[in-house]
Amino acid sequence: MIRKEWKIPFEKREIPAALTEGGCTPLLASVLALRGVTTRAEMDSLLYGGEELLEDPMLLSDMPRAVERVHRAVASGEKVAVYGDYDVDGITSTCLLTDYLRGKGLECIPYIPDRSEEGYGLNDGAVAALHEQGVRLIITVDCGITAREEARYAASLGMDMIITDHHECGDAPLPEAAAVVDCKRPDERYPNPVLAGVGVALKLVCACEGDRSSDMVERYCDLAAIGTIADVMPLTGENRYLVRRGLEKLRNSPRPGIAALLRESQADVRKLSASVVGFTMAPRLNAAGRLDCPSVAARLLMTSDPAEATALAVELCELNRRRQSIETAIWDEANAMLASSVPDAPIVLASDKWHQGVIGIAASRLAEQYSLPAIMVCLNGEVGKGSCRSYGGFNLFDALSACSEHLIGFGGHALAAGLNIRGDKLDAFRSALAAYYRENKPAPVPEVQPDLLICDPALLDIENVRSLDLLEPYGNQNPRPTMCLCGVPLESASEVGGGKHLRIRVRLGRESFEGIFFSHTARELEIRPGDLVDVAFTPQINEFRGHVSVQLLVSALRRHDGGELCSQILDGERSVLRAASAFCPERSDFVRVWHLVEQDGFLLPEDTAGILALTPPGMEAETFCLCLAVLHEAGLLASPDGALRGAAAVRIDGKADLDDTAVMRELKSN
Repeated sequence: MIRKEWKIPFEKREIPAALTEGGCTPLLASVLALRGVTTRAEMDSLLYGGEELLEDPMLLSDMPRAVERVHRAVASGEKVAVYGDYDVDGITSTCLLTDYLRGKGLECIPYIPDRSEEGYGLNDGAVAALHEQGVRLIITVDCGITAREEARYAASLGMDMIITDHHECGDAPLPEAAAVVDCKRPDERYPNPVLAGVGVALKLVCACEGDRSSDMVERYCDLAAIGTIADVMPLTGENRYLVRRGLEKLRNSPRPGIAALLRESQADVRKLSASVVGFTMAPRLNAAGRLDCPSVAARLLMTSDPAEATALAVELCELNRRRQSIETAIWDEANAMLASSVPDAPIVLASDKWHQGVIGIAASRLAEQYSLPAIMVCLNGEVGKGSCRSYGGFNLFDALSACSEHLIGFGGHALAAGLNIRGDKLDAFRSALAAYYRENKPAPVPEVQPDLLICDPALLDIENVRSLDLLEPYGNQNPRPTMCLCGVPLESASEVGGGKHLRIRVRLGRESFEGIFFSHTARELEIRPGDLVDVAFTPQINEFRGHVSVQLLVSALRRHDGGELCSQILDGERSVLRAASAFCPERSDFVRVWHLVEQDGFLLPEDTAGILALTPPGMEAETFCLCLAVLHEAGLLASPDGALRGAAAVRIDGKADLDDTAVMRELKSN
């Protein structure tokens, strides 16, 4: 039996009139209101925002200095290097800026370090090699904010450096460079601190072009979209605009390499979305960097030759298959290491057999598996390189900062980071990190937290569900909304896909809805037709052989648990009565409950579990609790402190009109 903690939003929420008056369907308006959108202007900005969302690139600190230095390089025809990173954000940044500088007539060398041999960021060996090739200006993209020593070394060779990055700066001084452009600088006044590395690179290009900046956005929005999505940046404000515009370009006029990659990965270009980029394109582009072949991905994005594009796309897909095989082997070994005990602090594992480029994915899977931050270290002699992934909102960057005395170095974000460590420091680091975690452990978060409880089946009609398309592109801080049905009858459940998946049919009011739950079975969930169930899902439009219907893409499913709703009913929470309307008691229910509570010496227990244990056979727990709440309001149940819990029956003169209670009126109005 799969058991997860659920948090169902029972409370009734008001929908701002401005949203429905602005043309929103009730379902879309409900989702927008939950996300803090309450005015027509906010709605229009989120759903239809255009170029006005783009911020002035010259607001970025040091941007004027960066522009002046680039213009000087163009005027004097200097040889320039663009130094990037081996992930998708770094590769797209490198391709974007290289293409721009070459278009200005410069000889530009794209340099992406070897993950295994060089690791993340700048290194003196690469700087020296570029100097020998005649490079006099290095522009970093998606890296460099901590490259203080490397910047000094470059200066000693007579080379200038422009740093463009989006990573945390830490407490140390910024590198001494011709310009340091980072949206996370401590002194930054730029309105958007969550640009991707490719977003900062695009801002540099726009700043260099001045009045023609909109042309640069049109030219490079596809690369900006891919890097922003792959680096899981928030899809709000100008990020959202860049991604939306980039997706349009990817659908309508993809670069030869992107078209070939979509073709080889069997993605439908017409339905290209942020999810397709994140889960289909990005892993293949990332595979090149993970397996020390980042140039394959860079050449794919920059080629104009369809034949070369096809060959490179085939190679990338093969690299991705190799990556998956290596990942599975690492995953199995890591699980074996944890088999003897269940961890209760951040997981820190190390091996000299693992592939440096793949341990980050395995760390992500471990974090999800054990609901804990995970760090996997690839040892090479006395030194190891680690990939860190957070869980539950734990700030990894702060944690690594607190434990930095045990590290050679580290960098990254709150949710993902990298580190270097000596092998003999692993135990001390593991202990220090565990101690920090216990003092700064994030509050537990339910695993299933739907955004919206659906009580009215009309909210799931085709028009309402289609309107959610306006929320695209989905991503970080603009997730696909998750909804739920609570206590609905399961009409049917059948296995599909060779027994691997579950197709269900549930009823809400007079309407029935089909749903699909991938990688789960009815036996595993211990459900069968006739049960009341709770369903968490994303609604989607299903078109099959000309028939259009709403389908529930199920993310969680359980036999109905009414404990939380019952507890709130017993506490007198009127805001949850909308959610309880399906359990509205009838006269016969009141008769059965009254016969129970009128017995001499009867007192309701103080705890929810004790009260629910008294539920008459065949009656739903919610119906029982509603009966008690109505009897309490009508004065037929009372306690010294006025609470329902611990109450006893009270005889009154005359008859009580139960239908005239506020509880019953609220139940019947829904």
